[in-house]
Amino acid sequence: MKRSDGYNAALTRQRIFRTVICVFFCIIALLPFLLLVMNATRSSDAIKSGISLIPSTHLIENWKNLLIKQNGMQITLQRAALNSLLITAPGTFFAVYFSSMTAYGIHVYDFKLKKLAWAFIMAVMMVPSQISIIGFYRFMLNLKLVDTYIPLIIPTIAAPTVVFFMKQYMESTLSLEMIEAARIDGSKEFHTFNTIILPIMKPAVATQAIFQFIAQWNNLFTPTIMLTTDTKKTLPMFVQLLSSDQFRTDYGVVYIGLFVTIIPLVIVYLLLSKYIVAGVALGGVKG
Repeated sequence: MKRSDGYNAALTRQRIFRTVICVFFCIIALLPFLLLVMNATRSSDAIKSGISLIPSTHLIENWKNLLIKQNGMQITLQRAALNSLLITAPGTFFAVYFSSMTAYGIHVYDFKLKKLAWAFIMAVMMVPSQISIIGFYRFMLNLKLVDTYIPLIIPTIAAPTVVFFMKQYMESTLSLEMIEAARIDGSKEFHTFNTIILPIMKPAVATQAIFQFIAQWNNLFTPTIMLTTDTKKTLPMFVQLLSSDQFRTDYGVVYIGLFVTIIPLVIVYLLLSKYIVAGVALGGVKG
């Protein structure tokens, strides 16, 4: 009994220690968002005076100042949000759907260059996009696609990170016997993928949809290079304009702009977050 009591006490201490560590890291992760929300309610002078976790009463005032100052710009907040949505929504769909299809092809089919194709995808995943941006810009310039949304949407089809995640998920959850049974029943390959495989991969699809939506919504580097017309600029570019020299002293306006920027991300996360744990756990561990 004494040995059992000692074991239970040690187990309880371990659980308490893990809980404390998780709470600590959770606070660290949420602290920047909390500061952003608090600063959106504070005046510019208060923000410059120091950090505070106590909300103020300047939220509506900052919002009104944002609406006033956007009148002197070539683009409004609503238009910038719509532009971001026009890029992010199809980009997220293309990245998740076609990456799942690519992972499905590599996992299910056997062909001579299969290992080489997978090695190439892994190699591309290691190359930062900033390295190829000059060549990509010149290529888009020759195609007369600069200052359009096409260079920001179509290349999302090639998302090696998503392909890697989807393939790992398939290796742990997808049975090849199921695909063979569907073929015997007369199901075509695209029908099998769309009606059988994708529903099975729903946790992984939802997880990657969250990651891709956040990455593309927050993308500032590529749109800044590709988009030159003010009316086509995205929401992160709009916030960047707020923090330019013309508005550099009004930090309340900048933070309210940042606050508006993260609202769609929070909504998407809340809608799909229930799949995240299952998606990461099943996709990262091979059964």
